[in-house]
Amino acid sequence: MASTEEENKSTSHPSYPKWILAAIGAVGEKEGLNKSDISKYIETTYSESLPEGHEAALSDALLKMKESGELLFVKNSYLKADPSSAPRRGRGRPPKPKQPLPPGVSPPTPRPRGRPPKPKDPLAAAIAKAASGLPRPRGRPPKKHRPAVASVQKTAVKSAGLKPAVGGVKRGRGRPPKVRAPVADVAAE
Repeated sequence: MASTEEENKSTSHPSYPKWILAAIGAVGEKEGLNKSDISKYIETTYSESLPEGHEAALSDALLKMKESGELLFVKNSYLKADPSSAPRRGRGRPPKPKQPLPPGVSPPTPRPRGRPPKPKDPLAAAIAKAASGLPRPRGRPPKKHRPAVASVQKTAVKSAGLKPAVGGVKRGRGRPPKVRAPVADVAAE
């Protein structure tokens, strides 16, 4: 019984799209009306025939009208759509036009999204690991000792009285001092 009473109430009042268009037309602002202004107009004009859950029904009607193109939603306001204007395009890049397929050819299967899965064959993974060599140990590798030939060369250089090679000199900490070239007398020339 309750369902027939609800049906009678819903058919007795005009639909929300008509109310919304009447509200936008009556106020006649160029910038349109926001949801609260539309709701106030409907409540003052049609207060005796408002159903329960007026706010939810109004929100649903506004959303449907916006999606169908009857209303434009600009800067938090609803406007009547101009029938001569081009439909507004959604956000993002438009899709590329698709080339028609020749008759008798089935469309290719779409490639799945994301990274392809790794092979699940354990034998192939073991072979690949063996081919790459043993895994390295963690951390910094140990310092390699210099061969004995280098120490013999150092003693020979010292005994000959020559300057040792630059690579063999142990340097101290920090930045080395700047080397200045000896200045020749310019006035002597």
